[in-house]
Amino acid sequence: MKLHTINTGMFKLDGGAMFGVVPKSIWQRTNPADSNNLCTWAMRCLLIEDGKNLILVDTGIGDKQDEKFFSHYDLHGDDSLEKSLHKLGFSTEDITDVFLTHLHFDHVGGAIKRTGEKLIPTFKNAHYWSNEKHWQWAIEPNAREKASFLKENIIPIQESGQLNFIAEEVNSAWKRNVDIKFAYGHTDAMMLPKISYKEHTIVYVADLLPSVGHIPLPYVMAYDMFPLQTLKEKKEFLTEAAANNYILYLEHDPLNECCTVVQTDKGIRLSESFALSEI
Repeated sequence: MKLHTINTGMFKLDGGAMFGVVPKSIWQRTNPADSNNLCTWAMRCLLIEDGKNLILVDTGIGDKQDEKFFSHYDLHGDDSLEKSLHKLGFSTEDITDVFLTHLHFDHVGGAIKRTGEKLIPTFKNAHYWSNEKHWQWAIEPNAREKASFLKENIIPIQESGQLNFIAEEVNSAWKRNVDIKFAYGHTDAMMLPKISYKEHTIVYVADLLPSVGHIPLPYVMAYDMFPLQTLKEKKEFLTEAAANNYILYLEHDPLNECCTVVQTDKGIRLSESFALSEI
């Protein structure tokens, strides 16, 4: 098995929304904001090369939205999904599986592309993986989360016939060398890949832990639908991660790809940060 970092570009989100009840005077020490109170975030995907399977975890924001949409998020940087794949010698046609942690636009947008007037899968040969509970949550969204679930990112996956569901209980349809942890605080039934790699356990933490700045327990995003559930999930997961020296792969941290955590007198804290290539 080989793991590869797939950078798809940077974007900006409101710092207050990203850190919830934590005051700006504290969170700006790790994530400084611009004059509009926006902080820079990565959209860092993961490519798992495992025998005949080439599995892409999340897809970034994509490029099919209009200028007005993108103006809200200040997309920047030279990276894109296709560029990152090409640097590794792969194309979108080589991807066998697209694993979607959840269906918010910054995670699923690159899964569908616009060709003329048509919306079609970016990865024409791939199985797309979600789970039924989250899928229903996304296609019938609540008013608070509706802006994150864009139909043009989601419905064409189903219409293509490439959509597959992973069962929450036993992962019965998912016959890959990747375990899955479900989380329910950020959005309903988010899926986190858990990978055994070079004698380490690597967990793609998606929006359970957006950055190293979110390691302290109260640092929970205002975007989370069920913040107290996130608080519980973070505590349980980070305690487990510290005890077992898990490597956490960070999707949104603008500087740090991976980190480990340690138990201290003040709670769980950052131990080390490093690039995936250093493992």
